[in-house]
Amino acid sequence: MAAGAPPHRQKPVVGGSAAEPPPAAHLAQAIESYLADHPAAALLEDGQVLFDMRTAHYSVSESHGRCLLQLWSEERNLVRTVVDAQERAQCLRLITRRMGAARPQALELAPTNDRRTPTAREAARRNYQRLLERALTRSFIGAKVDGLRSAMDLEHSFGPAYVRGRLLKGTAADAVIGVGEAESAAIIDGILTLGILWLDYCRQHSGGRRHFGGLKVIVPRDAWRTTAERMAWLNHAAAGFELYTLDERSEELASVDFRDTGNLDSRLVHAFSSQAAMERCRAGIDRLLALVPPAARERVEIRASSPTEVGLLLHGLEFARVRHSASAHSFARQDEASFGAGGSETPLTEENEPLCRELLARLFFSRHADGAHTDPLFRMAPERWLESRLRQGLAELLPGLRGDLLYSQVPALAAGDRGMLDLLTLDRNGRLTVLELKAGEDLHLPLQALDYWIRVRALNAGRQPGAAGGRLLSAFERQGYFEGAEVSPLEPRLLLAAPALRIHPANEPVLRYLSPKIEWELIALSEHWRRELKVVFRKRSGDARV
Repeated sequence: MAAGAPPHRQKPVVGGSAAEPPPAAHLAQAIESYLADHPAAALLEDGQVLFDMRTAHYSVSESHGRCLLQLWSEERNLVRTVVDAQERAQCLRLITRRMGAARPQALELAPTNDRRTPTAREAARRNYQRLLERALTRSFIGAKVDGLRSAMDLEHSFGPAYVRGRLLKGTAADAVIGVGEAESAAIIDGILTLGILWLDYCRQHSGGRRHFGGLKVIVPRDAWRTTAERMAWLNHAAAGFELYTLDERSEELASVDFRDTGNLDSRLVHAFSSQAAMERCRAGIDRLLALVPPAARERVEIRASSPTEVGLLLHGLEFARVRHSASAHSFARQDEASFGAGGSETPLTEENEPLCRELLARLFFSRHADGAHTDPLFRMAPERWLESRLRQGLAELLPGLRGDLLYSQVPALAAGDRGMLDLLTLDRNGRLTVLELKAGEDLHLPLQALDYWIRVRALNAGRQPGAAGGRLLSAFERQGYFEGAEVSPLEPRLLLAAPALRIHPANEPVLRYLSPKIEWELIALSEHWRRELKVVFRKRSGDARV
């Protein structure tokens, strides 16, 4: 949250002249607005990534007429005064001054950390397409490589990062899709979604002349695991799925047995008492609540994220937090309070309490169901807002689920960078139910949700006797989750929820290719879910056919 920003809606203005630089509050709002719109942004200097904003923390504030930007991560920290901000082709160029430096320096906020120029990116993709064609021709003797291309086709959700084509052999054919090693991990992991859509497209546009029996997916040599785990849970009666890696130096294709990917690295931390955590942090919580506008205090949601850390949230957005930790000067423990929304975090001190009070006033003024969509504080963390609505109204919205046994942001379900699943609960029969939420269109929603379903299934299937013997317990029960309930050994259910007009058209075709062992349901919510949460329509796995 920008320090000193007046509590009214105001569109950020950037790009002032040298004679009249833009006001510091406007610069702070421009930075916040960009970060709200680009949660995976990166901060660069001279083309080098300094901070990945998905993991970095920042503070942007107005102080004595200056816009002060502070960033820190595990690797480094940075403090600059921002004197101008210029919008440039999806990027925000920041003109900054460093203490003691004679000349200003430019930093750049970019949507992602892919810093290849458009020309270099296009050249790399053309080279990969030629390489892939050579490798396919050598590896599949007797088949013809046909129509390899990477042209953008927004109507069918095909982007230029993936090379797609066909392998023809008489009247039989396979769809083929590949991705180069220069692409980001997120793009590589997304290949199976695009591959399924490409197979579906080929089948629909074959005109009956060819039978497309399956899909061949080609990924870089050391980037196959995510795709393999997902591919194992597709409907193999509907299509023949094959996975290969391509070594771009030797140009060798190697087959991957996705049915044998080894034991999933699924871990689960022990459940903790939220009430006990809140009691430990009570002094810090009360101090922060005293800074919230009195009329708004009932809107604050207090949630423990660990035995020693509690967050204060407004509609899913954590705006302050308390950590109960050891004192630096004694064996006693003390509360460390901080404030700031998103990646912004500032330690709370007596000196900056007035600043914190002012920022919270702006937050509570901006973030409500009828707020301005142009306000970055309104736009921040829409999935978390939707999650908070479901946490509070799950039993009424979906009465078949246990709203009283609901876990949010379950930690350490998997190694790697896939984050945490949104919500986990039981249905009325004790069956585990995974809920994955999206507030906006997301092409990859089905397979991202599948990642979490796979791990919940593994944790439920790995049953062991309890301390007193008797019934075999799932990992969730052994680690203290769902106390007092018996978790069913049945496969988990998978629920995907999004506003009706924000469900990506490609989600349903991908869902139809999931294994019939996965019972899924796509739930379309009312478009004005911030104000009124209700189901508009549902689609279930039993109704879907490939």
